[in-house]
Amino acid sequence: MDSPVVQALLATLFTWGVTALGAATVFLFRGVPQKVLDAMLGFAGGVMLAASYWSLLAPSIEMAAESWPGWEWMPAAIGFVAGGAALLGVDKILPHLHIGDRRHDAEGIETSWERAVLLVLAITLHNIPEGLAVGVAFGAASLGIEGATQGAAVALAIGIGLQNFPEGVAVSVPLHREGVSKGKSFWYGQLSAAVEPVAGVVGAAAVLFFRPVLPFALAFAAGAMVFVVVEEVIPEAQLSGNADLATASLVGGFTIMMILDVALA
Repeated sequence: MDSPVVQALLATLFTWGVTALGAATVFLFRGVPQKVLDAMLGFAGGVMLAASYWSLLAPSIEMAAESWPGWEWMPAAIGFVAGGAALLGVDKILPHLHIGDRRHDAEGIETSWERAVLLVLAITLHNIPEGLAVGVAFGAASLGIEGATQGAAVALAIGIGLQNFPEGVAVSVPLHREGVSKGKSFWYGQLSAAVEPVAGVVGAAAVLFFRPVLPFALAFAAGAMVFVVVEEVIPEAQLSGNADLATASLVGGFTIMMILDVALA
C-alpha cells in the first residue's frame, strides 16, 4: 500500500484536477447564469461545513480522548481557534479580491497586481485548508487511530473535489466575461488549486512525524475551513440576491458530504 503521503498527493492531485475541469467550462460557455454560480458556491460551502465536523472535528475529539481523558475537547478547541486565526492573519496580509468585487475593493497589502491574479489568490485561500485537511486525514488514517479511517479520508477527498468544480468555474468564466482570453481564464482558474497537493503532502507528513499534534492538526484544518466558508463563500453566494437558492444548495452540499463521510467511514 502506498504511504499516506503518496495517498494524500494523489488525492489532492484529484481535487486539483476537478478544479481544472470546472475551469475548462470556459471553453464551452462564455457565461454562466449568476443563479448557477450562487448555487454552486452555496453547495461548496455546505460540503466544507460538513467536512469540518465529520471528517475533522469529530475524529479530533475521539483521538484526544486517549491522551486527554476528561479534556478531550481541549485539543479540538485550541486547534479550531488557531485555524481560524491563521486564516484571518493570511486574509489580512495576502492581497486578494473576492468574486464580484471591483479592483479597488482588494483586501490585504496594497499591490499593483492585476485583477486576475488577485482573484486567483482569493480562491487559493480556500484551497490551502482544503489540501491540508485531506493530507491530515490520510495521515491520521494510516496511524490506525479510532475515528480516522481510510474511507473517511477518501470521502473527504471526494467531497473537496465536488466543491472544487464550482470554484474553477467561478474564476475562469467571470474572467473571460471581462475580456480575458479563454486560455488565460482556464489557466488562472486551475491555478487556484495548485496549492492543494503541496498542502496535502505537508499535512500528511506533519502528522506522521508529530503524532501527538494530530488532534490539533485536524481541528486546525476545520477552523480554517469554517473561517473561509463564513468569511468568503457564504457572502459571495448571497451577494446577488439569490439567498434562498444559495442556502438550499448549502443544505444540499452539507447533506451529500455527511452521507459520503458516514457511508464510506
